[in-house]
Amino acid sequence: MEELLNKMITVITQDGRVIVGQLRGFDQSTNLILNQCHERVFSIQSGIEEVALGLYIIRGDNVAIVGEVDEELDATFDREEVKANPIEAVVY
Repeated sequence: MEELLNKMITVITQDGRVIVGQLRGFDQSTNLILNQCHERVFSIQSGIEEVALGLYIIRGDNVAIVGEVDEELDATFDREEVKANPIEAVVY
């Protein structure tokens, strides 16, 4: 995960939240510190809403997926036109 430090990443959490921000730190338990962070809330009716979170810590046991954001490609999406159901929570 060290190669993702100071880059924009997307985190999908166990409860289905999609959080995007700059990775500022992590530890051996995959606890993450994100800066300039926002949550993307998906909806079939109104597209993607972005909720500002600022500096944010995500507990490692709540992390499902981490991926790097292609910022150029990400900037081309019209968030109001992209409609989708929210991601379901992970069930064990």
